[in-house]
Amino acid sequence: MANSFAQIPAVINEEVKAYALGSPERAQLLDTYKKMYNEVIEVPQYIGSEEIFSGNKKEIRPPHDHQKVVGYYHEGTQADVKKAIETALAAKASWAAMAWEDRAAIFLRAADLIAGPYRAILNAATMIGQSKNAMQAEIDAACELIDFLRFNVKFMTEIYADQPVSSTGVWNKVEYRPLEGFTFAITPFNFTAIAGNLPSCMALMGNVVVWKPSDKQLYAAKITMEIFKKAGLPDGVINMILADPAETATTCISHPDFAGLHFTGSTHVFKHLWKQIGNNVDIHKTYPRVVGETGGKDFVVAHKSACPTEVAVGLVRGAFEYQGQKCSAASRAYIPSNLWPEVEKQVKEMLATIKVGSPEDFSNFMTAVIDSYSFKKITGFIDRAKASAEVEVIGGGYDDSVGYFIDPTVIVTTNPKYESMVDEIFGPVLSVYVYDENKYEETLKLVDETSAYALTGSIFAGERSAVEIAYKALENAAGNFYINDKPTGAVVGQQPFGGARASGTNDKAGSAMNLLRWTSVRTVKETLVPAKDYRYPFLEI
Repeated sequence: MANSFAQIPAVINEEVKAYALGSPERAQLLDTYKKMYNEVIEVPQYIGSEEIFSGNKKEIRPPHDHQKVVGYYHEGTQADVKKAIETALAAKASWAAMAWEDRAAIFLRAADLIAGPYRAILNAATMIGQSKNAMQAEIDAACELIDFLRFNVKFMTEIYADQPVSSTGVWNKVEYRPLEGFTFAITPFNFTAIAGNLPSCMALMGNVVVWKPSDKQLYAAKITMEIFKKAGLPDGVINMILADPAETATTCISHPDFAGLHFTGSTHVFKHLWKQIGNNVDIHKTYPRVVGETGGKDFVVAHKSACPTEVAVGLVRGAFEYQGQKCSAASRAYIPSNLWPEVEKQVKEMLATIKVGSPEDFSNFMTAVIDSYSFKKITGFIDRAKASAEVEVIGGGYDDSVGYFIDPTVIVTTNPKYESMVDEIFGPVLSVYVYDENKYEETLKLVDETSAYALTGSIFAGERSAVEIAYKALENAAGNFYINDKPTGAVVGQQPFGGARASGTNDKAGSAMNLLRWTSVRTVKETLVPAKDYRYPFLEI
């Protein structure tokens, strides 16, 4: 290795399995799901070589069957967090010194483990703990996480290969060092891939990590840690802690060796963390890197030249896949008056065929929202809409007697600033404003000004000039902009993901841009034959 320039295996996106009736992957996943669903797991903290079972057990219940206990996680303390920090720092020197090829091999192996023996296990864990149907679990827990792991290795090699020019008699180099200190990852409930990527991409670049996953995602997080360890990740490089989230953040951010935060979650929490980091800047050894992907109020705009069927499909898929619990989910739509009657008709027809229930039943397009808090928040929007004279509600049923089930809901309003057009809901609720078909450009201005967020958005149009107008008018309204497609489904290596404004720092997960944030560059100039005289030729008289 030391005397060669290693070339990594070719990287392509992992193929999404179809799970069609009669397919072997469907049978395997269903068998795995049933087996795991009838077991009770225990999730420890992972600190160095230790698996810490505190005895302070908290229940893990599937959102689609909240009376059933499928496991327990062992809650930690701030003493555990401090231990995780010190363990990470102790592992730092040897991990940073490891050859990049060896770090790459660990995460490439992890990707192959997920693609092979762990695929059904990780997908089933995501279905159970996060209530994803089989297809949504496959896209997320298997394919996207595999893609993150493999493409990140590719991006790392491209970064390392980017070197400066050298002049005569000089050899210039840049070294991409890990950050000085430890990094902190906070991950959300809704994507197993995000939960696996945030700590692992920092580790790949030579950093050591304290990882706080969401307590709603711990079934899959446990499997992810098992995969990393089986792939050969050294002890202490990624430490998974399960202590109180707010206290954990305070402990990490107030440590002198805190070097970076990688966050996905709510805008409110991210802003609070940013303030904490700023308040502690005098005690940090270095200025911490702060990367965040937060909320969204993602839009779909249809032009009068759009195809009604394409718009209707984009709305239904974009708004209701995974119960709208995607940062990128279509949440507000602007439909021209000439198209709305046909779009409404087709949307109603589609919603009438959507089944809601357990992910074990593969005919269910939607399952449950994540917990009782989300259920109450989302149904509050629905109830207020039902009671309002200024809106029409399509769908809007819900029932939490067994699981936190909410039917796909469309709120049609004549007020473009109605609360559900403005506020992030994070559930299966799509708000529609029908605009005058001849006021397209005015409507684009409204889209840009209505929300504080700027994560994803899409435009449907048959006329290319309409696409061009929207492309310019909505330049800052979305970090991921889709033309004639739903605003969800970014693929690693194809559509780097992230938004600006209140949606985050736009550092683009799934690209080299994100990995660069976790490096500290050192420039090295070597003069091959040093000067022997201080005097320059211009001094001669």
